[in-house]
Amino acid sequence: MYKSDTICAIATGTTGSGIGIIRVSGDRSIEICDRIFAGKKRLAEMETFTAAYGHIVDSDVIDEVVVLVMKAPHSYTTEDTVEIDCHGGLFLMEKVLKLLIREGARIAEPGEFTKRAYLGGRIDMSEAEAVMDMISAESDRALSASVGQLSGRLREKITELREKILYDTAYIESALDDPENYSLDGFGEKMSDDVSEISGEIVKLMESFDEGRLVKEGIRTAIIGKPNAGKSSVLNMLLMEERAIVTDIEGTTRDTLEEYARLNGILLKLIDTAGIRETDDKVEKIGVERAEENIKDADLILFVVDGARPLDVNDRRIIGSLTGKKVITLINKEDLPVVIDRGELEELLSGVQVSELNDTYAGTGKSDAKYNDNGSDQPVYYNEKTDNKHRMITISAKEGQGRDELAALVKEMFISGEARGNDQIIISNERHKNALHDAGEAMKRVKDSIDDGLPEDFYTIDLMAAYESLGLITGETLADDLADKIFAEFCMGK
Repeated sequence: MYKSDTICAIATGTTGSGIGIIRVSGDRSIEICDRIFAGKKRLAEMETFTAAYGHIVDSDVIDEVVVLVMKAPHSYTTEDTVEIDCHGGLFLMEKVLKLLIREGARIAEPGEFTKRAYLGGRIDMSEAEAVMDMISAESDRALSASVGQLSGRLREKITELREKILYDTAYIESALDDPENYSLDGFGEKMSDDVSEISGEIVKLMESFDEGRLVKEGIRTAIIGKPNAGKSSVLNMLLMEERAIVTDIEGTTRDTLEEYARLNGILLKLIDTAGIRETDDKVEKIGVERAEENIKDADLILFVVDGARPLDVNDRRIIGSLTGKKVITLINKEDLPVVIDRGELEELLSGVQVSELNDTYAGTGKSDAKYNDNGSDQPVYYNEKTDNKHRMITISAKEGQGRDELAALVKEMFISGEARGNDQIIISNERHKNALHDAGEAMKRVKDSIDDGLPEDFYTIDLMAAYESLGLITGETLADDLADKIFAEFCMGK
């Protein structure tokens, strides 16, 4: 079906714009467009990669357009392709689509143009997925990673690994079939070196996934603190707009609010949470529980401390939950008189006990159930030894002070050394990661077989399993139903 009919779709957005592009692809695309286009000459007479000015006509002129002709196989889909550049009104574009459908085309399915490029051999599956990643990129680094993948760097690496696996497998099979001309003496030692090299490359690709996920999806950043510490003001400061409601009333934020912000090209997925404190209010309590869950799931914690109020049990409770997390402490309200004891805060964050009550609880992350120095029955919380005290800045979210310093600190924490360029391969796709994992496990089994001195024919089973798993990334061993599922996630017209 994908090679026998002609498809059409709006390739630009479906909101009003100055220019709209309608893409047509298939064996009859030029013929169909010729029936509704009136220019100085017919599209069928035009050379490939040329454009013509004219009008889309039915009984009357519909629009003034420029039409581009790209003939097979030198087009995105590898088929005859026509792009109609018309005015971008939605009603107008739909009217042109109806004329194309009347003449024999059909509306394309989501991702069908890219699917035809894949089926035509112009791109592999990893490059097809990179197309969608480019469209959805939200930061410079995400775009750079997608461009690198679209240029074929991942395909080249996967092809290189598969060729090595295939060569060793073919040699073993040849030696087993023709031992007189092919010897396996010492081949296990050579295979061991090959397996180590291939496994090392697979591990290197898999290790890039965490970075790739953060590049693609953004750094999941939870903004936490006690009520009225200024969390929503921090969110607004990072977004540079009044997105969250800010009042002097404690407990204004009762549920999580998620937004995206860019700091110097780094994408943050910000989660503004409810103030963490002990409460009997059922609704607020749910918000507090959700805030604590977000601490567990976050890649980065922005711990907002009210600099205009002394530390209290709520601050200590939060500090006790920060063990093992990447944290930046923001001492907020620099525009007001600062009364917080910064030294005490640093000691708490570094896991040094301040209270004299019970030394056995220091550094455990657990609470001291005894009464504290003020006679309160609230527990005192401790955090394990960390370096979080070194990631502390003073800000005024209300005045917008501290945003640049925070951006520099986030960059320091999440981009080590030189930023990767387009020549570096970053895995950001969960499907690719799973395929690499399966290939790595298969190569481990090959290594075990070699170390155990098993016959060479045992190697080939797992070698081919690794070969097939790597082929899933480029689509060379991809099942049709999985291909359909992948392309169904694409946008219309692409």
